[in-house]
Amino acid sequence: MKFQTIEELDDKLRDFRILFAYNSNKIENDSITYHDTREIFEKGRVISFTGELKTLFEIENQKQCYNFLKEKIIIKEKIDLGLIKAIHYELTKGTYDEYRYNINGERPGEFKKHDYVTGINEVGSRPENVEQDLMDLLQEINSYNGKDHITVAAYLHAAFENIHPFADGNGRVGRTLLNYYLMIHDIDPIIIYEEDKKMYYNALEKFDQEDSELTPLIDFILYEQKKTWSKKENRQRNQSLNKCLDQKALKNYENTIDTLVEKNLISIEKGELIKNKYIDEIISYIQESGHSLSEDDDLWMEAIDHVLPLSKKR
Repeated sequence: MKFQTIEELDDKLRDFRILFAYNSNKIENDSITYHDTREIFEKGRVISFTGELKTLFEIENQKQCYNFLKEKIIIKEKIDLGLIKAIHYELTKGTYDEYRYNINGERPGEFKKHDYVTGINEVGSRPENVEQDLMDLLQEINSYNGKDHITVAAYLHAAFENIHPFADGNGRVGRTLLNYYLMIHDIDPIIIYEEDKKMYYNALEKFDQEDSELTPLIDFILYEQKKTWSKKENRQRNQSLNKCLDQKALKNYENTIDTLVEKNLISIEKGELIKNKYIDEIISYIQESGHSLSEDDDLWMEAIDHVLPLSKKR
């Protein structure tokens, strides 16, 4: 996957960036929802949020980190210590807990000051060794001149997580670095799906346990890469929608559903169901009635109510 401009990158990763952010956060924070992630990425706000403020920061930070990295992906900027720290800052600002921030003096964008071991094998470089360990890793990665970038990406990710350079956020940073490395080498990025996190953790543990055994992680990355893009190709709803709706029509449709949610006429979950499951039936109703798809919100409301009466929507 090659990107010549930021506009092209945004277009090709429009859905991917939201799904990546959702899954990468969800792996470590069960309070993350796809609806909230999508709302923040597309509208900069959420409706009726009742969770912890930290959750909103984590979602917003993913959005800002994506925006921060776009130009760097286009120019294929190499990974260095400064970039790693900057990614960590973007992803973790405003999210450190009181123990790490106030008691241990840890800060987003700075390497850990205390020893935090992680995983079943208690991995993690000592604080005084983090910078040198990362420099050694980057020297290996950036001096590679071959073509097997999947293996290099897997090694980068496994070794980074093994070093565990920060007090918090290592997983989110590591998954972002993995995709950054893939994209600056014109390789399709991946979503590590929350539903696959057991396989993911097992693959990382194999690297920690068995003399840097990397094959399970390489196989896992290839599996997730295929899953990521085959899901996109098979998303028939989006394909048919894009063929028959212009951007204004799509916005009208989504705004109509959001209005129903805001007025408490339907639940958030039902709104997502209408947007996905019933779209083809709603389009058919409008076309058969002789109207244009880009007409006003009332037409969409009429079509939604015809296909799925409000009394059945709750």
